[in-house]
Amino acid sequence: MEKIRVFLLVCALCVSFDASAQYVGQHRSAIKTDVKIPVKAYSFDLQDVQLLNSRFKDNMDREGSWMLSLPVERLLHSFRVNAGMLTDKKSSKTKMPVPLGGWEALDMELRGHSIGHLMSGLSFQYAATRNMAFKKKIDSLVSGLAEVQATLDEDGYLSAFPQNYIDRNIEGKSVWAPWYTLHKITAGLIDAYWYAGNAQALDVVTKMASWAYHKIIPLNEVQLALMLRNEFGGMNEAWYNLYAITGNPDHKKLGDLFYHHAVLDPLAAGQDKLNRMHANTVIPKITGEARAYELTGNATDKAIVSNFWDNVIHNQTYVIGSNSDKEHFIEPGKISKYITGYTGETCNTYNLLKVTRHLFTWDADVRYADYYERALYNHILGQQDPKTGMVCYFTPLKAGAFRLYSTRDSSFWCCVGSGFESQSKYGEAIYYHNDQGVYVNLFIPSVLTWKAKGLKLRQETAYPEEATTRLTVDSAGKESLALYIRYPSWASNGARVKINGKNIKIDQVPGSYISLNRKWKAGDKVEITYPMILHLEPTPDNPKIVAVMYGPVVLAGEMGTEAMPAHAPYHDPADPYQYYDYDYNIPANLVHSLHINNQNISDAIKPVKGEPLTFKTINTTNGTTVTLEPYYNLHRQRYVVYWNLN
Repeated sequence: MEKIRVFLLVCALCVSFDASAQYVGQHRSAIKTDVKIPVKAYSFDLQDVQLLNSRFKDNMDREGSWMLSLPVERLLHSFRVNAGMLTDKKSSKTKMPVPLGGWEALDMELRGHSIGHLMSGLSFQYAATRNMAFKKKIDSLVSGLAEVQATLDEDGYLSAFPQNYIDRNIEGKSVWAPWYTLHKITAGLIDAYWYAGNAQALDVVTKMASWAYHKIIPLNEVQLALMLRNEFGGMNEAWYNLYAITGNPDHKKLGDLFYHHAVLDPLAAGQDKLNRMHANTVIPKITGEARAYELTGNATDKAIVSNFWDNVIHNQTYVIGSNSDKEHFIEPGKISKYITGYTGETCNTYNLLKVTRHLFTWDADVRYADYYERALYNHILGQQDPKTGMVCYFTPLKAGAFRLYSTRDSSFWCCVGSGFESQSKYGEAIYYHNDQGVYVNLFIPSVLTWKAKGLKLRQETAYPEEATTRLTVDSAGKESLALYIRYPSWASNGARVKINGKNIKIDQVPGSYISLNRKWKAGDKVEITYPMILHLEPTPDNPKIVAVMYGPVVLAGEMGTEAMPAHAPYHDPADPYQYYDYDYNIPANLVHSLHINNQNISDAIKPVKGEPLTFKTINTTNGTTVTLEPYYNLHRQRYVVYWNLN
């Protein structure tokens, strides 16, 4: 979250309306402006996918409990202060709420962003679980915001900070990122309407759109360019999503006004000028252009999205699926030069996964699903501390570093907010569909209900701790349907498929889909096995710096807790840029070199019997044995992800 103290703009919608991601196929009867592009894979509603017991469900439950524990009065406090709704403490008959801390403190210019993320996260949780506690909290937050909006009486403006922040942004004066914050609020309100059926949320956000339209429609091109220099999240995406709901051309025009020529025109021309750009300022803009393409069919928007994704995946992405060093894109391809303690801002991966979902629905290309799996398991899943539910801002990859987590009510970094969403919507990308069948993209224990086809499909697995996934047809309609089962690119040892216990010959190769088409009946069972092997993944610019992987899983070396600061693993700076000077105090004798190559890897690294996904090294440079386990499991201690080869 870039702290540019100069210009301005807003955010975007995080999780609900991607015509390709969340919006293509989801609650389509409620959309007044449908997509104008060919769609190869439609998303299912979150309510159609029930997570079964797994690490994913555990993460989701912990996140849900955290969100429910945050008092509504404290979340609304800064909004009410801004609207002058609170009396002097001495004369108040009710106890004043304690202000939230960190980025939500009353003296922080970004205050108010978390309530938007929270409304989105609560909405996803409600859609996925139908737990009325989530809806009750959503309704309380929306009602409170509506009251603030009415009290402000500023033509629909709604925020926890005064409108002059927007004026300062337009004038090019110093201010953090007011449009970024407004984006989170608009996105959260749209999600509350979309996923939780809160009609008041749509009324509030429509009034916000009216204010925004009259605020910026008079601006000339020079003023707009100045305004858009400041971080504005996915404000374009949010307005396009609202346009899809309302059909109001003013809402589309708002999205168009947030087209940032300086960043997007080079991408449209196929140029890679991302080096040193603030990554999470750029990525949400791409999601907005993806939404624009879906609603208009404009080929330039499609080129922007495709070119951006290809550039980032091939030139900017670390082994865990993350990107950025100190929040900025790096010199293209030079991964080995930027393995630091400040890699992998989690918001970036959250937003890039949104872009990826758009692209998958357009093309149903397995490479998008492969990336989604890598980033989901190796970065997003590991963002959360399993012991407390707290989350990371950066995901440091420097040898000997460790994760630093938020606190419950006094951090509220951008990655806390996006974490509310990421950890609440694991059901969104497991399955997709076309008219002929279901794509099984992720191997996560879950139950899919496809009402239109009469299909109920149960997926049971301990993947990636085991190589086999079992699909059971609990109910089926009368027509034939295909199961398109992802054949991961990493599965170089082949695949085995059984239907009702009988081996099935397959002709597909890794990096494709295994298609099983038949008239299914209740009780039919499919088993798919992808044997996993150890392999090394070198950095693109230096083959002597490698990560160790087992199938899709990045393994990290356990390095203990020697010399870790007393406060670790928690860190609560008001300013995230304190991270840039953070001292991990890494011991000088820390081992991060191996005598190994892909030919001898099975001799140099041995599995630990009875401990899935756990291995021991044989050939470290000083002879020390190191335990390797999944990076997503390695919390509260030092680790090594990238190793030097000798």
